[in-house]
Amino acid sequence: MEGEGPAAPGATALLYLPDASAVPLPLEPPPGPTAAELLRRLQGALSLPPVATEALALWMGSPLLAVQLKPRHRPLRVARRWPELLLRLSTASPEDIGTGSPLPPPDEPCLQLRRNVFFPKSRELEVQSEALLRLLYEDARGQVLGGRLPLDPAQALALGALSCRLRLGPFQQGLHTARTIRPLLPELLPRAAPRGWGGLWGALVRRGPREPPPEQRLLEAFARTPGAGAPPAELHRDFLRRCHELPGYGCAFFPGAIERPPGGLLGRGGLRPVTVAVGLEGVTIIDPREKHVLLTLTYPELCWELVGAVGQEGDEAMGQEGDEAAGPPQLWLEFDGDHEGAPVNRLLRVFSPQAELMSALIECCIELGGAGPEQAQAPPPDQAPPPDGPARGAPLRPRLQRLATIDYVQDGQELRRVKPPRRSASFFGRGGSYSAVAGGAEQG
Repeated sequence: MEGEGPAAPGATALLYLPDASAVPLPLEPPPGPTAAELLRRLQGALSLPPVATEALALWMGSPLLAVQLKPRHRPLRVARRWPELLLRLSTASPEDIGTGSPLPPPDEPCLQLRRNVFFPKSRELEVQSEALLRLLYEDARGQVLGGRLPLDPAQALALGALSCRLRLGPFQQGLHTARTIRPLLPELLPRAAPRGWGGLWGALVRRGPREPPPEQRLLEAFARTPGAGAPPAELHRDFLRRCHELPGYGCAFFPGAIERPPGGLLGRGGLRPVTVAVGLEGVTIIDPREKHVLLTLTYPELCWELVGAVGQEGDEAMGQEGDEAAGPPQLWLEFDGDHEGAPVNRLLRVFSPQAELMSALIECCIELGGAGPEQAQAPPPDQAPPPDGPARGAPLRPRLQRLATIDYVQDGQELRRVKPPRRSASFFGRGGSYSAVAGGAEQG
């Protein structure tokens, strides 16, 4: 998109839909329309129901950064300040961003129509409009294929079979074979993980030559999908319902890093890259390389604090003036834990240039109600879920042993879970003395 300079007569910008198609938008004189105004125009142009303005949102995105625009944000202004946002919120160098270069920046943003982070999953399944369901389905399918959502092979096959049914129609014996499906695998199953883990493809075939190849297993799952009587809306809704079981669905994703636990065979420490998923139900820490869930917390289970940044959240992070951060931004998460049978409080540090955005989104989600009753009663993080529970395969089971946390107890008091979570009730706001556990730091 162009900045706030004068728009040429008849100039247009492209807004990309979840299915990768684009809608041309006329460029108006600066400052241009707000995100809410553009969304209302799209609702009419795409013949979507009124609920579409709640289910969908405008995003500004590029390979280095993606942000959901608030209704009052003006996309032209955000695009003009994109290099500033990249310098502040991404790990790219000024050379990579093109700051000060007469050439166009290599990380040019584009305007996207995507799912609204603040739209509840329960309302998503109540949508009746086939056009809106298709857009939500395409957005979810993109998240699955892009490898953002941790899932096990059985879930991947079920989702891939539904996508295959929507693309090829009802299964027909003889017409649909493993050979005809094989070229479509990249469009039906998540991309392979980096070398060193095996990824989904390895999980599907790791049991040896007797295990059917992915295309054969996908064909068998495709054969079990609904027949010709199932309308597309029912298939789209079934796909979304299955995605609701996946950690991180409906969330905004942020890059970050956490400390590695000391010890091990190599004794290495350092930082482990992670993806932080923040949504209406809570916060999930994901290993982006192995596609494993490291930690998942609902809002009644956590307290948080933003450290190392000087109060620049929300609108300030979208281009307003402000002071420079005093140090690398960190998001501290506090939750109940267990150490050798005794209850402790645990602190996890997440290092990220986007820690301010995470903190602002957490605060907004809590103000909107946070997790519902069913999520609020989830088992504590240290309690292992049942191995045969729904959506709890190996990639989805939290792996707390991979976290380097600071464990502490408050002297002379019993630990109590804070409900609702408040920063003032966390480690950072309470007075008194604290005793370290297992070598953690002390604070008086």
